[in-house]
Amino acid sequence: MKDFLPVLKILLRFVVIYIVLVLLYQFYLNSYANEVVDPFTRWVAVQVKWLQDGLGFPTVLIDHMKFHSVLFQTDGKITTRMVEGCNVISVVVLFAAFIFAFYKGAKTFLFVFGGIVLLHFLNVSRIALLNIIFLKYPAYEKVGHDYIFPAIIYGGVIILWLIWIQFFALKKSDKS
Repeated sequence: MKDFLPVLKILLRFVVIYIVLVLLYQFYLNSYANEVVDPFTRWVAVQVKWLQDGLGFPTVLIDHMKFHSVLFQTDGKITTRMVEGCNVISVVVLFAAFIFAFYKGAKTFLFVFGGIVLLHFLNVSRIALLNIIFLKYPAYEKVGHDYIFPAIIYGGVIILWLIWIQFFALKKSDKS
């Protein structure tokens, strides 16, 4: 049992941190239950619009209260809708809980912050590209939405996890 103690500690830290972060996020979401979307989701939608505008796909954001979403209208066509699940926070919670489970001091906070920024950038880019696919290549909508673009986000998380484990969590300190 003594051999498994370090693994059990890491697993327990992960579960506790994950539950706390999920509960905090749910509390945040509950406080915006009567809104179209929460402020962070709206912020992501605005950034997607900005990126699409910059790529030559002028976009209008339309609030849709019935579905609690922001619709992207590009070239007069509704391409997709932005819901809370598209804002990457649930993925960031999973990412951060794993990294903090292997806590290594202040660099843990820096790595999590950098990872969050990277995942946010990947997310905004993937939503913009998904809207463009929906507009220009509708035959690839399902493949893009269900397979390719989730793989980008989750692939990013896995790569960050592997970097953390390989170069930080398992690296022997100079003191040992």
